[in-house]
Amino acid sequence: MGNHFHLLAEVPHRRNWLERFKGPDGENKLFQHFGILYSKTYLGLLRDELTELRQRGMGILAEQKLEALKKRFCDLSLFVKEIKERFSRWFNKCRSRRGTLWMDGFKSVLVEGKGEALGGSRSAQRGLCTALGKPVDGWKSAGAAEACRCLLHTDGREVKDAQNENVVRHGVSVESARAVLKERGKLSTAELVRLRVRYFTDGVALGSREFVEGLFEAQREFFGPRRKEGARRITEAVTPFYSLRRLRVSAVG
Repeated sequence: MGNHFHLLAEVPHRRNWLERFKGPDGENKLFQHFGILYSKTYLGLLRDELTELRQRGMGILAEQKLEALKKRFCDLSLFVKEIKERFSRWFNKCRSRRGTLWMDGFKSVLVEGKGEALGGSRSAQRGLCTALGKPVDGWKSAGAAEACRCLLHTDGREVKDAQNENVVRHGVSVESARAVLKERGKLSTAELVRLRVRYFTDGVALGSREFVEGLFEAQREFFGPRRKEGARRITEAVTPFYSLRRLRVSAVG
């Protein structure tokens, strides 16, 4: 990942999130939360400014200033925008360069927050040994073949440099792994995430059938009348896994 990054984020419902900052002690809780984002110096100046505005009978302006800051909450687009901007500033400063690092906008996919989509079932957690290096309950419950397979795809996996040209550590290459998986025809969830899967960028939504169907019904007006259901089975996966969009070209590669 020398030229991009992936981010898995849980975005709370904005209305529910802002409820915690209401009431007599709401502003103190708000400033405690601001302490995660801003320096003590900035927060001190902000408190002084709000106090002065209220003393001058300009309480409405003080509330508007707080509302402007709270607009950042639960906004994925603004969050990613600030990450890209701040990283670009740091990167450019360290390397004495100028300009934007990422010209294109980011892509987002809704992922079910429970169940097998995030490894909620025991079988899904066992499948994560391919990505984590060992089964969730240790090596004792794993047979020799399973343990070897986990090692081959983690400790024994071939590693290349950021330009994907020179081999830094020899081992099982991604190409050979793909060839073996192609013969078998189906991939586990852990194996899917190791490959370049367009569902993770262009699938719109990923999860169980119920989760994807719920999103489809909630946004029904954005789909044509001929479409009767929303969930599309990801045929490359062994376990039942669905997306809102069916990809026909280079879905997995």
